[in-house]
Amino acid sequence: MIEDAVEPWVAGQLALCLLAVDPVGLKGVHLRARACPVRDGFLKGRPSALADTRRFTPAISDVQLFGGIDISATLAAGRVVTSEGLLAQSKMLMLAMAERCDASLAARLAQVLDRDDGHSLILLDEGAEPDERAPDALTERLAFSFNLDGLRAENLAGLALDEDDIIAARGRLATMRVPEEAYVSLTHAAVQFGIPSMRPPTMALRAAMAHAALMGRDTVGDDDLRLGAQLVYAHRATQMPPDDDADDMEPPADQPPEDEGMAQDETDQIEQSMPDEMMIEAIAAILPPDLLAVLADKRSGRSTGGAGGAGRKHKGNRRGRPLPARPGHPGSGSRIDVVATLRAAAPWQPVRRRARPDAKSRVIIHPSDIHLKRYEERSDRLIIFAVDASGSAAVARLAEAKGAVELMLADAYAQRDHVALVAFRGEGADLALPPTRSLVQVKRRLSGLPGGGGTPLAAGLRAAADLARHAMGQGLSPSLALLTDGRANVALPGSVPGRASAQHDAEAMARFVRQINMPIAVVDTANRPQAALRGLTAILGGSYLPLPRADAARMSKAIGAALES
Repeated sequence: MIEDAVEPWVAGQLALCLLAVDPVGLKGVHLRARACPVRDGFLKGRPSALADTRRFTPAISDVQLFGGIDISATLAAGRVVTSEGLLAQSKMLMLAMAERCDASLAARLAQVLDRDDGHSLILLDEGAEPDERAPDALTERLAFSFNLDGLRAENLAGLALDEDDIIAARGRLATMRVPEEAYVSLTHAAVQFGIPSMRPPTMALRAAMAHAALMGRDTVGDDDLRLGAQLVYAHRATQMPPDDDADDMEPPADQPPEDEGMAQDETDQIEQSMPDEMMIEAIAAILPPDLLAVLADKRSGRSTGGAGGAGRKHKGNRRGRPLPARPGHPGSGSRIDVVATLRAAAPWQPVRRRARPDAKSRVIIHPSDIHLKRYEERSDRLIIFAVDASGSAAVARLAEAKGAVELMLADAYAQRDHVALVAFRGEGADLALPPTRSLVQVKRRLSGLPGGGGTPLAAGLRAAADLARHAMGQGLSPSLALLTDGRANVALPGSVPGRASAQHDAEAMARFVRQINMPIAVVDTANRPQAALRGLTAILGGSYLPLPRADAARMSKAIGAALES
């Protein structure tokens, strides 16, 4: 059965059987797979001991999970009504869409699993991106984890185990004997694969005991330990086992042969280490083939997913600009709008009093009357000025840009705006002013900016796009104000020199910038409006502002109006 466990499907089915034997010790399984026939078949094939599973989503409230006062029923009945939570009704839980579980819910569920009161959990992780995963606070407490991507439903089959085997294994588990060296072997293997916690060795031992009981044995053997380590350690490995090349080195000439100078206790130690080496080889055999690349990405901080952070607007129920209340069910993260609730209940009071003449409360409120508060929060805005500092008119344009930045920053505290300045000239673009709200810092950093040279418009757009994406990752909402005469004449590094190539690169970067989906205002500072720049604005999806002789006040006012529209 160990050889079969190398396959994800068979290993997963076996893990479900072990979980049915010892749900308290193994806690559960983390299943990463999108909703598909393969996942449905995997769950359908679980033992009947795990069939009584209550399914819920991250939207569950504390009252629904732990129990407590039912606000809707209490208001409707006119007396305190309590309800039992999901945890009081079922020991085996299944959390769907686990990748959407927030930190607070994960912490509460982790406390439930740590209490050892019989609860176990199946996590259904449907994340589409590698960095979209279930919380570590939950996955580290579950013994098993499997990824079913790439499997086909028609090629899969279940294990030939019935309910009687599970019941018999549960009976043998209480009297299972464990060799003393098992603890040392499992701990040593965990260290070899960079697993720092003592929780995995404990769960690996419980998996080995459950497997021995399932196979009808009363003592844990080496095969059971290797299988338990395989199922528990493989997805937790943070490093490959270090290579030991000491055996390949020739002994010094004056050293006696190894077999002659070796004491009996050393011989026994080597013989005892043989199961450890076999266990390490068994775990290494089922490690993901791209483990080294994944570990390298984690150490360098790279992520394959998109930038996170808050959007420009998002609805909440705590703070921000009030929105109209909406009907809903109160939960741990909701706040009742008392005025809206009473307003919804008021027209029905005569009818309800005739239906309930014995009601003691002055106002009879039904669950359908309850309205919840809503707010709209605006994340801080970052206005990125991308200024063309090339040519003979660079000094004038930079002076106008400095004045516009200072004027727009004057209202930063009221509007919650940050500003940044990207100046492009010569061969590339520079971040002349990082995002800031400090007027003193702005005046200091803007003084003495250089000008002259060619117009690397594509490089300026690329620098602005990089800054915008970084700002979104920090929770800011970026906006772009591009000030240029539109005469691109410097292409990106590696491209063919010339105006045609420079214009082509600028249009390509404009398409990339448009994908960021941020407000854009393009200020044409040429003496005559440029058709090429108008076309580039259309590619950017922004607002075109021909302002050849605008001063700082007019420029800041026009840019502000364009970015707000």
